[in-house]
Amino acid sequence: METSTQLVDTIIKGIQEKKGSQIVTVDLKGIEGAICHYFIICQGNSPSQVEAITESIGEFARKELQEKPTAVAGLENAQWVAMDYTDVMVHIFLPDVRAYYDLEHLWEDASLTNIPDLD
Repeated sequence: METSTQLVDTIIKGIQEKKGSQIVTVDLKGIEGAICHYFIICQGNSPSQVEAITESIGEFARKELQEKPTAVAGLENAQWVAMDYTDVMVHIFLPDVRAYYDLEHLWEDASLTNIPDLD
């Protein structure tokens, strides 16, 4: 569990490095049948920013924790990119796509933490 929380913190740094906004962590540890321990959800304002955030997360995780995602999906159009770090799933959205899927509220029992934007 310790490594999951370290990974969450490192991923958040990677998001903030590229000015990703409205970061929310969803703690799924207490949810039976959840596919991972944490969701991290954020957004970028353009496909190129979504791509830059994705690359930054990958760099931070690799350099600080020697972690690599087991899968990355959605880079083709960069409207919603999902990065799978096994215990931590990262979702990087464009604002309208994020609003449409509303992942934060998929699990009503989950604990949500809003991370303040840096700027």
